[in-house]
Amino acid sequence: MQLARWIRHRLRAPRAVDRALPRAALDRIEKTIAAGELRHRGEIRLAVESSLPWSYLKRDAPVRERADMMFAKLRVWDTDERNGVLIYVELADHGIEIVADRGVARAVPPDAWPPIVAAMAERFRAADFEGGVVAGIEQIGRLLAQHFPAREGERNADELPNRPVILGR
Repeated sequence: MQLARWIRHRLRAPRAVDRALPRAALDRIEKTIAAGELRHRGEIRLAVESSLPWSYLKRDAPVRERADMMFAKLRVWDTDERNGVLIYVELADHGIEIVADRGVARAVPPDAWPPIVAAMAERFRAADFEGGVVAGIEQIGRLLAQHFPAREGERNADELPNRPVILGR
């Protein structure tokens, strides 16, 4: 395990998420997810964590491993069309991961995700966490609308909660 990484994670207070994304920002993000889901049949979840749990740090696990675990734990895979997408943000490592379910992965090419992550990271570096998250949600929503468009006369089943999940509280 890298000592610098361990220190960075131990010093990252759980309240760091509250500073980056206060309750009002979480409310607006929830509304952004809900509004986007009116235009497509996909499901978007946001999970934010101030730092990785000790079990990940002692193995020097990558942020992607935690994102994959949260994808399963939050049951983002549990949609009829396998069209769930998780945006996982981990603040201590500045990690941003997008995990797409099988249906989305079959429809959306893998090279579509890195530009979204890069755009989010750029906003995060400018301390615009809400703006970065909203931009990512909107870009993912456009991809879902292209590959899983809303059906005329039908509403999105809204199979997953729209409220962002703050982990480690």
